[in-house]
Amino acid sequence: MQISMSVDEAKDFVLYHQMLIAANKDMNLTRIGDDISEACDRNYLDSLTALKYLKDEGTLLDVGSGAGFPGLPIAIMLRNCRVTLMDSLSKRVDFLNSVIRSLGLNASSVHLRCEEAAKNEAYREQFDFVTARAVASMTVLSEWLLPFVKIGGRMIALKGPGAEEECEEAAFAIKTLGGRLKTIDDALIPGRDWAHKIVVIEKAEPTPQRFPRKAGIAEKRPLKA
Repeated sequence: MQISMSVDEAKDFVLYHQMLIAANKDMNLTRIGDDISEACDRNYLDSLTALKYLKDEGTLLDVGSGAGFPGLPIAIMLRNCRVTLMDSLSKRVDFLNSVIRSLGLNASSVHLRCEEAAKNEAYREQFDFVTARAVASMTVLSEWLLPFVKIGGRMIALKGPGAEEECEEAAFAIKTLGGRLKTIDDALIPGRDWAHKIVVIEKAEPTPQRFPRKAGIAEKRPLKA
């Protein structure tokens, strides 16, 4: 993958993996067990496919972080980028903060729903990059993520093989929310044949204040022309 990693960064991934496996016994944070090869490819390297679209500076918000993907692997590798992890479940936020403290990362984790946080001036259009992995369809995800992105910033979605079709369906929503589709690229892991994709959307215009709508509405009534 042509990613350079220091010994200290590798040690951080080992500690993160150990903490994740221990917490997973009680919290069901990941479906990938203690098989380090599977965990490296499916969790850690898959998260790091987003690195080429980021910079080691500025601010990044990871929405629906869960076990910390892709936000924590990014925070390990980009120490100068201020990373905020957001999740709606307090137990997961507690786990994320424990990893952040143990690894001394330039990051924090907050217990918030994205629909509520996006109405807060402290979060709305404040981030250079906003990421999400396996959270929702592109139509729904655009409504959740684009309100957080600064003008000129990027929304980066880690998706499966249906990304092109999802983006076609989400075209109206993306434009309405102030976004512009930049690229859909393959997210390749050497030795693996799965068809993961990365969708990059640039923030071209401010998101109208009425978005995002209240919790649950984006899924029930997705934005359509």
